[in-house]
Amino acid sequence: MQMNRVVIAGYVSKTPDVRRLPSGTPVANVRVGESVRYPDGGQTRELTNWHSLSFYGKLAGVAQALKKGDNIYVDGRIEQRQFVARDGSKPRTVYEIVVSQCHVIAPLRRGSKSANTAAGKNAANGSQPAVAGVENDWPVAG
Repeated sequence: MQMNRVVIAGYVSKTPDVRRLPSGTPVANVRVGESVRYPDGGQTRELTNWHSLSFYGKLAGVAQALKKGDNIYVDGRIEQRQFVARDGSKPRTVYEIVVSQCHVIAPLRRGSKSANTAAGKNAANGSQPAVAGVENDWPVAG
């Protein structure tokens, strides 16, 4: 038996970058941040993990609706790619999550005090948002 499945809930770091592959297939890329809090000597520390997401085909169009700070939930699989940098240095390996489903848990409410606080927090810690979803009349993906 083999399985490759990832479920992530986190915050979108920036508005997704959408482009087309040479085949014409649209693809959107974005990073999402999720944080873990843990005790450390009487203090609570926070560690933010960043994940690269890729949306292909119809999902790329859905991803265009995402904005920095949106809280999203994605389901997908991990893929590993290798590439040689433009400067010709040694090959690099990257891991990304290829999204099969995406839901917006809570879109960032622009203009509210909590939205400004969340946006400031995201900007300060570099957290990144994820993909589009189905709640609150958002497009359905997956």
